[in-house]
Amino acid sequence: MKRIHIIALLVIAVAFGVILASLSNNSSYASFKEATDHPRNTYHVVGKLDRAKAFEYDPHVNANLFTFYLVDKDGTERKVLLGKPKPDDFEKSDQIVVIGKSNGSDEFVAADVLMKCPSKYTADSIPGPKQSSL
Repeated sequence: MKRIHIIALLVIAVAFGVILASLSNNSSYASFKEATDHPRNTYHVVGKLDRAKAFEYDPHVNANLFTFYLVDKDGTERKVLLGKPKPDDFEKSDQIVVIGKSNGSDEFVAADVLMKCPSKYTADSIPGPKQSSL
């Protein structure tokens, strides 16, 4: 076998390994129940913030821990532990997506959070030319 053939086979094998590794790390949208049933998998859980319960964030104790309660689309509520500081305008969010894993109990450990704020998408805040009425 020529040296170029060996190198080509190695490149193909490495590319195949990278593709398989990236496929196994994909997460999917789920409910808290499914995340609790499979605690080793990473999931995206869509829900609404439970404003009746208090947020917990004390940067003097732990600046990288923010906890809150989220209700998913099925109506299941879980305490979410976010390993990051409290996001700006968190209280104004309409819908929240938490990305992480269940710890097997009634808590969800989030690595990241995505927020949809309704105030960002009003007609007054969209840039562009203003229409005048004549």
